[in-house]
Amino acid sequence: MIEYLEIGKIINTHGLKGELKVLPLTDDVRRYDKLKDFFIEEKGLLKKYDIEYVRYHKGYVLLKLIGVENIEQAELLRNHVLKVNRKEAVKLPEGSYFICDIIGMQVLDMSGNELGCLIDVIKTGSNDVYVVERDKEEILIPALKSVVKNIDLESKRMIVDLPKGLMEDEV
Repeated sequence: MIEYLEIGKIINTHGLKGELKVLPLTDDVRRYDKLKDFFIEEKGLLKKYDIEYVRYHKGYVLLKLIGVENIEQAELLRNHVLKVNRKEAVKLPEGSYFICDIIGMQVLDMSGNELGCLIDVIKTGSNDVYVVERDKEEILIPALKSVVKNIDLESKRMIVDLPKGLMEDEV
């Protein structure tokens, strides 16, 4: 399993005093309120950054880091991804998974027929949609309890009960 989870991406600076504009990559944007620090990968190594304060603006997170005092220093961090150790990640409710843990899973139907490999998750607002690649084509599977019957992280397998008509050539 991946040891460090991505929780945001620095997309720009904000103001002249070193604030960073972050696109949150988490379902719970308020998780930043509890965050004291995070890591950024620089030249293959993880560097820890301590947070001075957090505020929110128009769907983005604005971070001020200790030691980043001006726009020039903040500019150096643009396009970097914020990571936290899995041990410090928010606890997920039963039946929920980190996207990085399910990407690459083999997806099977209820009869054990292989449907393909989970390559992406689309966030739609109401429910996620799993993108499964099969023979260079994509199958879009709604991430609903009535459809996704089992996820086994150890064996990297997902069992789904596809609704009738979801696939043209039913397996």
